Amino acid sequence: MFHLLNDHHTICALATASGGAIGVIRISGPEAIALVDKAFVAVSGRSLQAVKGQAVSYGNIIAEDRSVIDEVLVTVFCSPHSYTGEDVVEVSCHGSEYILKEVLRRLIDLGCRQARPGEFTQRAFLNGKMDLSQAEAVADLIASTNKATHQLALSQLRGHYSHELADLRNQLLQMTSLVELELDFSDQDVTFADRDELSTLSRSIYKKIAGLTQSFETGRALKSGISVAIVGKPNVGKSTLLNCLLKEDRAIVSEIPGTTRDVIEDTIEINGVAFRFIDTAGMRQTQDEIESLGIGRTYKKLSEAAIILWVVDAIPTLPEANEMETLTEGKQLIVVTNKMDEKQIVFADRTWANPPVFVAISAKYHQNIDRLEAAIYQAAHLPEIHENEMIITNIRHYEALLHAQKSIERVIEGIEIGLSADLLSEELRLCLHHLAEITGGAITSGEVLENIFKHFCIGK
Repeated sequence: MFHLLNDHHTICALATASGGAIGVIRISGPEAIALVDKAFVAVSGRSLQAVKGQAVSYGNIIAEDRSVIDEVLVTVFCSPHSYTGEDVVEVSCHGSEYILKEVLRRLIDLGCRQARPGEFTQRAFLNGKMDLSQAEAVADLIASTNKATHQLALSQLRGHYSHELADLRNQLLQMTSLVELELDFSDQDVTFADRDELSTLSRSIYKKIAGLTQSFETGRALKSGISVAIVGKPNVGKSTLLNCLLKEDRAIVSEIPGTTRDVIEDTIEINGVAFRFIDTAGMRQTQDEIESLGIGRTYKKLSEAAIILWVVDAIPTLPEANEMETLTEGKQLIVVTNKMDEKQIVFADRTWANPPVFVAISAKYHQNIDRLEAAIYQAAHLPEIHENEMIITNIRHYEALLHAQKSIERVIEGIEIGLSADLLSEELRLCLHHLAEITGGAITSGEVLENIFKHFCIGK
């Protein structure tokens, strides 16, 4: 039996990181209020079980020998008006690791069970407080590291994504109902679903699903950070540029060619979006075996990156320009002419198959770095991210949408060739099933749920 299915035990866990000024312990379950009441003495003398609705009480958590463990605030959330949908109590203690352990030990001795990773959110899902996509958004929100990923997770948690899927499912249900109604009257040769109208509606649904699947590339990049490779010949200032962008001495800078022998990666935020910068070994012919390995990795990272910063210290010669175009085909290329403090940079006219963006900077003196950052952000070609933006970031959702897209494609093809109503109905139901997998409506496998919730932190 899937061990995360609600076993109706009352559970407890630390809901905040230890080491802070305040620590919050969360308790949820049918006996949450009664169990905490056994360990809590309110200054007012009032029992927690006498509390109606949501309320905060001040008092002490008492050990079995009646000694005081800590002075606390206890917040009660009565079912169903809580995060999990059950009775929930939150105990706000001082952040001492010792105090938090003692309070948890006291609650467990009284009958609570230590919560498993993700069990509070899993109970919220099972109790209908949120669908599965919203539950997954909780983990994404906790893991968000920049404005973009925060907004996307918040949008999903608030149900914008779920509402879009619900609208698609309602349209599909309407189609399915009309098609299946024909099956009930198949012996009378009656047509309830106009095939032209079905075709129009199917294409509209396909367009929306395809738009969501296509957004996954953007979503994945926003979640993991858009990769930017810094490449060029030795001693043109690649490592200096990385340090300048990161605002710290991350890479060793030296006038000796070949100082960087391996790739160095770090992340910065530009306009609320994470970019992963990769400093690479200078590209040149060398007999040094270790440096050669580094140069090999340079070419590998160059092929993997979405944006290339090709650093030069003078106007690119024709051979170097040709090399740039060859190695960066299909990439967003920014030619960064460094050391503008030493010379006047004038970009010569040159015929480029795909003209790159040119930016002249001085990494040493931090000149024009803001202009370079603006060029990098523009090269990412990101859509304007709003609070209700529909961008897929979850691989499970992406796979379900791909299956749904293939099903609705078969519906469109079936209508065109005059497929029978029973076969059309089967494909429509498959499409509905795959969309329902995203929000949890079609999930019956405990293994799927276990895989989702086991990656949550304890206390969520």
